[in-house]
Amino acid sequence: MIKVSDQPILVMLVALPLVAWGLERLVESAQPGLRLMGSVSSVADSLSSMGQRTPDVVVVDLDGEQGAETLGLLHSKTSARILAVTGSPHEVLHDEAVIAGARGVVNKRDVDAAQTLLKAIEKVHRGEIWIDRNATSRIFLELVRRRSSQVQHPEKQKIASLTRRELQALTTLASDPGSSSREVAEKLFISENTLRNHVTSIYSKLGLANRVDLYAFAQRNGLT
Repeated sequence: MIKVSDQPILVMLVALPLVAWGLERLVESAQPGLRLMGSVSSVADSLSSMGQRTPDVVVVDLDGEQGAETLGLLHSKTSARILAVTGSPHEVLHDEAVIAGARGVVNKRDVDAAQTLLKAIEKVHRGEIWIDRNATSRIFLELVRRRSSQVQHPEKQKIASLTRRELQALTTLASDPGSSSREVAEKLFISENTLRNHVTSIYSKLGLANRVDLYAFAQRNGLT
């Protein structure tokens, strides 16, 4: 049961239509404590649809087109608290989501997952973290490992900030400068929309403006 306050918690959903339908019904069942602000199918769409009012919590389904790396883009563009949901049992995905900016991860396969998600929304809205102690330890060790593996060269540090999928997208783009976005997306087995999210994040992290800059950067660092 969501505690009712003077102002309901505004929730935005990022999920493909079939999953979004179920999540919408769940959020609506928790009124008046929660209020559904809207649902979109991608992180890019969520940023463009927020307008003048920012949601309190954005729930992102990682099992659609939203890889954990897209959470970094969302986290950098909004003050909303991010909560990820997934049916994947892989701890690496859960940890990457938190490292990218999620305040917690709810597993769809857990018993009472629906009630767990409602409770997690309330908790992250209050500024708490929805992860267990084992995850906290793993995430801390991973952050230490990443920091220690960085070299002093500025461009190498930038490369180290890329996620695995972003690095894969970078090398694929740089290896065939004349290929279209559609062709690159097909090689990576992702949608063009997901590729655009990767490229936006790559440009931001590496300080690049276009594909010419990207190709030159990749050439300098042996990434073609």
